[in-house]
Parts: sequence; C-alpha cells; structure tokens
Amino acid sequence: MNIQQFKTRIEELFGQLLVDFHENEEYGYNNVSSTEYRTIGYATNLTPEIILQAAEQKVDLIVTHHDAWDFVYGMKERCNALLEEHHMTHFFIHLPLDYAEFGTCNSLLQLLGANIVQQSQHINGDSSIGIGELKHPVTLEELAATMSGVLEEKVFVGRNSDKVIRRIGMVTGAGNSTNQLKEAMEYNCDVYITGEKTLYTVQYAKFIHMNLIVGSHTFTEIFGVRSLVFKIQEQFPDLEIVQLNEEHNEVMT
Repeated sequence: MNIQQFKTRIEELFGQLLVDFHENEEYGYNNVSSTEYRTIGYATNLTPEIILQAAEQKVDLIVTHHDAWDFVYGMKERCNALLEEHHMTHFFIHLPLDYAEFGTCNSLLQLLGANIVQQSQHINGDSSIGIGELKHPVTLEELAATMSGVLEEKVFVGRNSDKVIRRIGMVTGAGNSTNQLKEAMEYNCDVYITGEKTLYTVQYAKFIHMNLIVGSHTFTEIFGVRSLVFKIQEQFPDLEIVQLNEEHNEVMT
C-alpha cells in the first residue's frame, strides 16, 4: 500500500467527517513518506516511546487517535525528529474517529456486549453521548468486571443507584463533562461510562444518582483505532498489523 492508496481509503471510510473537521486540525499526517507501507503499527497516543517501539518492529506507518499535541510542550518536535530519523509516516485521526460508525465509542460499546442505539455526535462544540443497550441486564459490578477485562486495567466504579444495568451512555476519552452526565440522565441510561473523571464528574453523578464507570483515556479509545486499521487491512490484506503497547499509567485508584 502506498500513501495515495492509504489516503483514498481514509476518505472512503470517513467521508463527510473529514470535511466537517478539516479546519480544526483533527486529523493529519507527519513525515509523509512515498515508500510502500507493509506494516502498520497502531496506538492511541503518539509519543517518543511509541515511535521507538515501532522502529524496533519495523513499522512503516503509525496510526494513532491522538497527535503529539502542542500543549505537551516539546513532545511534538521530538516525535517529528524521531519519525524522520526512522523514516516512518504518522497519521492521526481524532474527532472523526470518535464519531465514525466503527469508531471509539461504538467499538467499546460492542465489546461490552451492547447494541448501538444512538451514535455519538459533535454538537455545539462538544461530544454527545453514544448509547448502547445490553440484550440482558447485568449488575453494575458485572459490567465493571467486563470492562476491566476488556481494558485489561482497573476501572473506577461509582455506585449511585440500585438499578440493574441495561442502557449504557458513553463518551470515551475525556467525557468528564457534567453536560454529558446530564444527557445520560435525560436519555434514561442506567450507567455512564467514560475515560476520565474529575471532582465534578463524581459529584454530579452522585447528585443525579447516575451509576458511573471510568476507565483510562488511552484504553477506552484504543479499540476505535484497532477497528480502523483492520478496515484498512480488509482492502490491503498483505498488510501486517501491530499493536504498539502503551502503559496503563492512568489506572483508577
């Protein structure tokens, strides 16, 4: 697969979402190479450690959800230097992946056994919740155990009602806004799941009696990236796909 074939596949998969977020730098390329890509490495985040790991595994193209953001001062410059040194191309896709049918929210909901009821969307500058429904209700503890197993990390559990869980509201990653918890309440969700928590996330969930499960930003979003790279591989079956390992450094306490 070459760079033009990759770009065409991305356009096919995301369509209008690329147009919607074109001006917001929500996706892009670093150190584009004209080489043939034989191995794709994927991760949620781009860091120097991820690039060095990719180099060891002879990755040609790194695909991530997050870029090395400018506010993590100096890291983007270091990453770009390493990409150039190791002759690797990097592609990141942020909000379009959050709102894609195969994206971050839907991928995790499906792994938890839920059928998709409502697609997460970008509304008034914020993420609306995705909603999934389980075929059979479970206890909060059972759902938390399933999620912990899927993410392979400890999750935070806030029991704020005695409801059994069937209807799940979710925003992966930084879905810690009280607006999103309020939306989950208005849509009669039994639990709200996200990838970051603040004081106000916990306070408001308790106040409105909304059960809460919080995993890490990194590992609530990795499955959307995985879905993307396997969709690329469907068209280019000779590609090797490698998951680049990230640390569970956001584990809940």
